[in-house]
Amino acid sequence: MATWAEFESAEPELAARARRLLSPGDDGRAMLATVRAAGAPRIHPISVAIVDGELLAFILPSAKLTDLETDGRYALHAQYDPRHPNELMLRGRVREVTDANLRAMAIGSWAFEPDDTYRLFAFDIESVLAGKRDSPSDWPPMYQRWNAV
Repeated sequence: MATWAEFESAEPELAARARRLLSPGDDGRAMLATVRAAGAPRIHPISVAIVDGELLAFILPSAKLTDLETDGRYALHAQYDPRHPNELMLRGRVREVTDANLRAMAIGSWAFEPDDTYRLFAFDIESVLAGKRDSPSDWPPMYQRWNAV
């Protein structure tokens, strides 16, 4: 597994592209796939941000929080824009962030104001898969893959 900073150090161009796909505007939006205790997947829209070398998300008490606590594996997909049909998927495991300084930095950079009911998670990265198309009619995408060592 790798932190965002380690991924960025190993593959700076791919990481820059991934950052643009995760944060197309002022806030990062993604689809989070988690694994239920019974093994079935579940999909959730979330907000993400890259803060101090970590890919982070605040998670409220919910089914996604239960899934992350129970299993910890995730797949994260950037929101798809049909006008710019590029793809991004990251896979790995989450870990809860308990560092007060990192939490304060994350709150300061977040698009909304997380309170104490939000728990902060870092998304450690096992693999990244990015697909690039210059136009909606280009097929198939040009894929680039990175795996943490």
